[in-house]
Amino acid sequence: MVLICNERSGRGGVGKALPEVRAHLEQRGLEYEIRATEYPGHATELARAALQEGKRFLVAVGGDGTIHEVVNGMLEEDQAIDPTAVLGVIAAGTGSDFIKTFGIPASASHGVAHLDGGESFPIDIGKITYMQDGAEVVRYFPNIAEAGIGADTVARASRLPRWLGPTVYFFAFWLVMRGFKPANVKVDLVDRVHEGRMSNLVVANGQFFGGGMKVAPKAAPTDGLLDIQIHNPRKREAIAIMPRMYKGEHIPHPDIHEAKRIRVSIEADRPLRIEADGEMLGETPATFEVIPDAINLKV
Repeated sequence: MVLICNERSGRGGVGKALPEVRAHLEQRGLEYEIRATEYPGHATELARAALQEGKRFLVAVGGDGTIHEVVNGMLEEDQAIDPTAVLGVIAAGTGSDFIKTFGIPASASHGVAHLDGGESFPIDIGKITYMQDGAEVVRYFPNIAEAGIGADTVARASRLPRWLGPTVYFFAFWLVMRGFKPANVKVDLVDRVHEGRMSNLVVANGQFFGGGMKVAPKAAPTDGLLDIQIHNPRKREAIAIMPRMYKGEHIPHPDIHEAKRIRVSIEADRPLRIEADGEMLGETPATFEVIPDAINLKV
């Protein structure tokens, strides 16, 4: 297996976890090599290079950002570069929400146990087509993407002290909420169009984000559909909803429109930021699609 990791991520948590990870891999007699990232986007390049060399077991060591980059290295033109390739995950970053949907342990040492054996299954992957510096860009996401206040919150969280840990998203939300104004949007849900004011669009393949919030409790990354939420609560109600997200109890709600679709697109009266898996991307207009059974996940 090829372990792709950023040893500096997670406040150095990945680098600290590696000796333990190595010890458990060797204890189980698992052959491996480590390829360290050196700059943003490098994990994507490393994953693609490994597949071109004939490697077929890639392990993302880190948080959701590392998983995001590795997945983007495994896909090209909406197809797996190697349909037999398998993605493994060892959680060791600041944010590891993707694994929660699948019950993969958050402990790095326990995560190694999930790399043993031959069990894996295909999962869906999301695709975003968005605007960046005036050009159309495509990116893939295994977990959750947002357009609106959620993306602004992720951007703000990146500037907060990392010692806040999983609560960083909660504090960032409070800071962003004070000055955020909903946009007038047109959301195309394939069979109908939603028009009106919106604060946030959630497009989920997995269930958890933002340090443990169960934002999409109905999402299933094996059903060939994206779980979509269009949020437009008033500020006071948005503040009340926030704590309930950690248990997935914010829906149903009269100010949250829910849908399950293979595709959704959004236009707004102003460019809205877009994030996916905690990574800042570009802005609207954007289209989100699902690629069924895109890659194999080791469990």
